Amino acid sequence: MSSHLDYTSPTTQYFFDVNKSLFFKKDNQNLINILGAQQLNTLENVSLLDIFLSVENVVEPHYHQNAAELVYCISGSAIVSLLNPFTKKLLSFSITPGQVVNIPRAWWHYEIATVDNTHLLAIFDAPTPEVILGSDILKFTPSDIIAHTYCIDEELWKQATSPVQPSTYIGPYKDCHKRYPYPEHSPHAFFPQP
Repeated sequence: MSSHLDYTSPTTQYFFDVNKSLFFKKDNQNLINILGAQQLNTLENVSLLDIFLSVENVVEPHYHQNAAELVYCISGSAIVSLLNPFTKKLLSFSITPGQVVNIPRAWWHYEIATVDNTHLLAIFDAPTPEVILGSDILKFTPSDIIAHTYCIDEELWKQATSPVQPSTYIGPYKDCHKRYPYPEHSPHAFFPQP
């Protein structure tokens, strides 16, 4: 039991409806609900994201600086990819109902739905998951620093990143009609052909 919680207080909460705690919504098939200590005050070192995705939608590349994450597939299927910072290798795992992927704290990762009606549960070992998003890194790092650091043309960088919207969370954007042509040997070669 935690010493900072007063379990006799009338404000102590033991129940919460996660369906009423929208965190991000792209559309009715692609959304994320959240449960953390702000929603349920008796939570200590656990929180979760309830993720719904349709085919080809991706929880954008990101990392959680304060928590490890366990991604559990409830329905549908998804590819969970994570970059091992020690080996510099991208690890990709296809998960279906009942399967999990463990993502250590601060590892770069993303999830892509391979079928419609994919439902994932992301469980964290922190009372509130903190996040650093790829879209925010791309949008808020000054273009002159990127150009100088990586020896690239600053105008080309600005052009390439101009469509990026901060805090994307679920991509691609609604108005994006581009498809990435995944090579046959890629772990992402699961999308149906047009």
